[in-house]
Amino acid sequence: MARDARDLSSSAPHPAIIATRVDRDAYDAVAAIGPMHAPSRLEYHETARILSVRLVGADDDDAGDGASPSPPPPTPSSSLHRQSVVVACAGTTDLPVAEEAAVTLELSGVTVVRVYDCGVAGLHRILSALPRLRHPDVGCVIVCAGMDGALPSVVGGLVDVPVVAVPTSVGYGASLGGISALLTMLNSCSPGVGVVNIDNGFGGAVWAMKCLNTRRRR
Repeated sequence: MARDARDLSSSAPHPAIIATRVDRDAYDAVAAIGPMHAPSRLEYHETARILSVRLVGADDDDAGDGASPSPPPPTPSSSLHRQSVVVACAGTTDLPVAEEAAVTLELSGVTVVRVYDCGVAGLHRILSALPRLRHPDVGCVIVCAGMDGALPSVVGGLVDVPVVAVPTSVGYGASLGGISALLTMLNSCSPGVGVVNIDNGFGGAVWAMKCLNTRRRR
């Protein structure tokens, strides 16, 4: 895997290569191989568990390898540009899946607005985020939730854009490793909510990007 990542960097037409579910040991193995064949930047987004290889362009100061934390949450004033995606999650334990979606979008050039820790146990939190959820520049909302998985249905009833529901494996007992959340989302009575597989933040991000592409072609 390590050498494959290095070799791909020299020939890939896309400005970024994304590898998901990468732990720290795997990143260290890739970084230890040495310089890439093409001017590239190797980054590790720890919370998202994403390893990215980006071609260095004119806007980059230098090429190099280094672990980097996941990008900080943008503020509404700086992040709500044309065709942005909101990534929301119910609790902090859902962060790895939410960040997998958010970082995938950002590496693909999509503006992301993070709305975290806004689960149904405290509905005031999601209601306070309504200005960001309903902003006219938002083209899609990704919602990650475990336990009962109710948050996507709530969000689906509050916005007029597609909602991508991502069930997470967070929970215990009857949550069944995310199956309960998955079934809740599949049975949502909120129209316009689509569901990806358990913990599939990457798949949710790609779905959101395709929603944006559809709107841009109109």
